[in-house]
Order: sequence, then C-alpha cells, then structure tokens
Amino acid sequence: MRTAARYVTRVLAVIGLLYVLVSATPIIDRWWIGLLEGPWNDPKGEVLIVLGADSLRDVLGASSYWRSVYAVRAWREGGFSTVVVTGGPADLPISERMRDYIVSQGVPVSAILVETHSQSTRENALFSKPIIESLPGRKVLLTSDYHMFRAYRVFRKAGIDVQPRPLPDALKQVSAWETRWPVFVSLCKETAKIGYYFVRGWL
Repeated sequence: MRTAARYVTRVLAVIGLLYVLVSATPIIDRWWIGLLEGPWNDPKGEVLIVLGADSLRDVLGASSYWRSVYAVRAWREGGFSTVVVTGGPADLPISERMRDYIVSQGVPVSAILVETHSQSTRENALFSKPIIESLPGRKVLLTSDYHMFRAYRVFRKAGIDVQPRPLPDALKQVSAWETRWPVFVSLCKETAKIGYYFVRGWL
C-alpha cells in the first residue's frame, strides 16, 4: 500500500513539475510545434484544400475558425481559383460552416466546393480525393501547424500531390502562459495520433 502511494505521489510530482515548466516558458511547445509544422514557404497554386477541425454544434471551433481565416487570406493573395473545404459529420458538417464564413469574407460561393462526410484526417483525404482529382492545377494543403505533419503525409499516402501551407494555430496560443498547457496536451494527443496512423500504415 505504501509503495503504491509513493508511486502515485511521484507521478503527481512529475506532472506538477511538467505543468510548471510548460506554463512558465513557451520553449517546449514551440520546439514541439516546430517538429510538426513543416516549411513556412506559403506555396501558391490553383486549388486550396482546407481541412475542417473542431466545432461546437453549429459554431466554428477555434482551429476551424483560424483555418477559415487563413483560407481567406490565401485567396486574397491571388492565384487560387478553387477552395475545397473538407469535414463532416454529415448531419452538421463543419465544412459548410467554414464555407459560410469564407463566403462572408468575400470569397465567391461558386469558387468553393465542400466535402461533408469525413470525420478524420484520413477520411478528409479519401473522401475529398474525387473532388480534388477533378480539378486542374497545383494543389495546396492548408491546416493548423500542429496538424500538418500528419495531414500532409496522409494526403500523399492517398495519392494526392499537395504542397503544405501550415498556419500558426498552436503557435499563436503559446504567447500566453495560461494556454501553454492546453497546447501541450493537444500536442501529446496529436503525437499519439501520428503513432496510431503510422502503425495502421496511413502515413
């Protein structure tokens, strides 16, 4: 009994120390994000592929919002002729809400195509592939910095030739100490997903 209590105490102490270290400085989060984000060269192309993320029923979640914002910015830079937004679930697809926001910022609705059934990064690639392959030109993949490592490799594995264009999602959050720990937890989850995808042969 004492051995178990001692073990639990040590584990809690380690977690507490880790929490303090992560919250006190952005170094750990920034280093981890840097491993996942890939190059920041903002590639140009004709087709911009935007991946859906979180949602709160009929409201955009934070990552979905930032991906929509940066999709609008990419469109305004010029060059893109089509935006493909992918993400379900089918009964209340995040891709449609992201499309509505993008349209509200001046992007023509006729330039936006949506895929509404995918509920994972792998499904994003598989379900949007028929749409993407029907479109001519260079394809550019836009998603959050922490998500790009997995997303880029999943799309390439699915046979879709894309250029990565990450956006500073997690990176924006580490400037404030109170959001560094949630970012750290998200990075842990994302790394676990990368491991799962690797084992399944999806990367």
